[in-house]
Amino acid sequence: MFAHMSRGDVSVEASKLSEELRRFLAHRRIAHLATADRRAVPHVMPVCFVISEGNLYITIDAKPKRHPGVALKRLRNIAENPAVAVVVDRYDEDWALLGWVMLRGHAEVLTGGTEHHDAQALLGFRYPQLKAMQISQYPVIAVRIERTTSWGNLSVAEVV
Repeated sequence: MFAHMSRGDVSVEASKLSEELRRFLAHRRIAHLATADRRAVPHVMPVCFVISEGNLYITIDAKPKRHPGVALKRLRNIAENPAVAVVVDRYDEDWALLGWVMLRGHAEVLTGGTEHHDAQALLGFRYPQLKAMQISQYPVIAVRIERTTSWGNLSVAEVV
């Protein structure tokens, strides 16, 4: 039933994700970012993302926030505890197509500079909706990928 299943748990050098993982991640649009505060209370959010040179980038965007002017929980958590996990998955009613990748590492919040600018440009290219939001003024979360775990069918072929 799961002819294309694979499982891996791999430490990652700074810019080395396998080609299979890169392809799977490139074809997925949403990830889930897990952060925790200093007491290890978890917080999980769906996010848009892009991968570049062994880093995963997430921007804060201009959509209205629940409490304007208050630092977002994910940003406060990263300041207190930079260890994060990101899960990118595919669900399908055909369970032979199930698959996921978990990326673990340490996050930092970028507020300016070349890396911030380049990450915003990559995110704007991947998600055209972000271009209209003028995201350059917003922070970017940079996840320094240290470890990957994957399971399931990571092929990018879609069943019609």
